[in-house]
Amino acid sequence: MKTIERIIMKLVIIQLLFLLLAQMLLHKWDLFPELKEITQYEGVTENNFSELLEVFNSGD
Repeated sequence: MKTIERIIMKLVIIQLLFLLLAQMLLHKWDLFPELKEITQYEGVTENNFSELLEVFNSGD
């Protein structure tokens, strides 16, 4: 049972390292500027929190 736990912990650490590397590549070093343009075009990066609150408040 301990060997399975060690394997799972190693996999979790490897996944975390890959996640951090991907975040650095995509956000800090701006490796894919086209991806940033697409997300801004689609409106993913905008703050739509107030509109969401307006929708919930209008249901009363």
